[in-house]
Amino acid sequence: MLNLCYSNFEPECGTDEAGRGCLAGPVVAAAVVNPKIWSLEKWSELETKYYTLVSDSKVISESKRKLLKPIIEKVAQSFAVSFVEPKIIDEINILNASILAMQESILKLKIKPLYIIVDGNRFSELRPRAFQQHINPKNGIFNGISYQTIVKGDSKYLSIAAASILAKTYRDEYMDKIHEEFPMYNWKKNKGYPTKEHRQAILKFGITKYHRVSFNLVGLSSIQKI
Repeated sequence: MLNLCYSNFEPECGTDEAGRGCLAGPVVAAAVVNPKIWSLEKWSELETKYYTLVSDSKVISESKRKLLKPIIEKVAQSFAVSFVEPKIIDEINILNASILAMQESILKLKIKPLYIIVDGNRFSELRPRAFQQHINPKNGIFNGISYQTIVKGDSKYLSIAAASILAKTYRDEYMDKIHEEFPMYNWKKNKGYPTKEHRQAILKFGITKYHRVSFNLVGLSSIQKI
């Protein structure tokens, strides 16, 4: 069972992103506020599954992520998901886009957290200009809320792990949808990641509006867009 919280502040939210290393599709982030922590005897069946089954999205199966997604959405005090599209990724770079997605998801929460825990080691250093008004990097404050970055936080803290599952499942659903528009890239299987099959499809068919043109798509200087 993962740690329930990092700070002594409640509510505390965790945030994480998915799709940072992909060649196509958005980067997606989620923020989650854990359900209120009752004693074990008072946990409902869904709360028990949340507290005991939620884990880092990278180490659980796709079927388990799909099972946990509605449970997280049902029992969390609040959750939000944010997408940053390839055009913006190309404009501000993938690190900034990942930070932007996480910040946007936090701002969309219906409950304002009193503390934020962030997966990774960056949250403000290379932030997009539009969000400078919300953050003071000198003392780790975002939108008036203290935050802490935690390397491999999705394998340590429950709210970050829950956010990682939502970010991953929402992004996978999006990639399945746009697969129908461009099935030759097999995004339903590779989700936009740089597999050999995906790179070969780019060489054969060119790139789409969903590809990140700022990335080294196949190591070529010019590829036709379709």
